[in-house]
Amino acid sequence: QVQLVESGGGLVQAGGSLRLSCAASGRTFSSYLMGWFRQAPGKEREFVAGIRWSTGSTYYADSVKGRFTISRDNAKNTVYLQMNSLKPEDTAVYYCAAGGTTIMTLSGMDYWGQGTQVTVSS
Repeated sequence: QVQLVESGGGLVQAGGSLRLSCAASGRTFSSYLMGWFRQAPGKEREFVAGIRWSTGSTYYADSVKGRFTISRDNAKNTVYLQMNSLKPEDTAVYYCAAGGTTIMTLSGMDYWGQGTQVTVSS
């Protein structure tokens, strides 16, 4: 049974930092894209950042470039999202996802975590 378990969300003031973790289990993800999407109240779920497990290549939404960093730990089968210089507009539920695809799209993801809330106060 494949599981993606997120942790690390919380409440932070604008300008602060948080690190999200996504622990993956249940299959080999070596050929997968893994990453993060987010969904704010009343808005559609959107791509945030992705990483190709095999090569470490990373991808970012324009809105988070230069502020967020995605990384992976092969030994722990875990993906991280370091979020710095957080803004109120970053407030959302953040979802970890994994897909055997070439690009990070909602429809391309095969597995999803349960989500973790990130709230940035102004």
